[in-house]
Amino acid sequence: MNVIFNRTSIRKYQSREVENEKVELLLKAAMAAPSAGNQQPWEFYIIKNKDTLEKLSKCSPYAGCAKEAPVAIVNCYRKDIIMPEYGEIDLSASTENILLEAAELGLGAVWLGIAPLNDRMQKVKEILGIPDNLKPFAIIPLGYPANEKKQQDRYDESRVHYEQR
Repeated sequence: MNVIFNRTSIRKYQSREVENEKVELLLKAAMAAPSAGNQQPWEFYIIKNKDTLEKLSKCSPYAGCAKEAPVAIVNCYRKDIIMPEYGEIDLSASTENILLEAAELGLGAVWLGIAPLNDRMQKVKEILGIPDNLKPFAIIPLGYPANEKKQQDRYDESRVHYEQR
């Protein structure tokens, strides 16, 4: 899976629109993620409106790139699940699947964390009109990358510990 070693966080995009078919593939990848007890707690908001993207770009000091993205996905998790303590863990797996599939499709994306910070989550809820039974997790701006970016080699052998017998 070379995509794991080639995926990077992309914050600058071409003005080119992302095809609906590719957005659907990203959502299929997201929903293929593992989840605790197979609870599949996710819901997704697809944002293409420039005014809404600009508002989302102000939800966090790190979200500025959202206003220039052709599309963003805001993923949320339901509060009424069997194991709510695993909602954010499940959404982490789902978000990573989106990022990997984006790279596979020639798109660039970045994970902008919203959860667990209540002020950021509340801003996103207000902007998108998200109902109370859902908790926003992340904003994932995406599009065709404006430039090439190589992934750093982050392997650090000093952080690996083998069990001693």
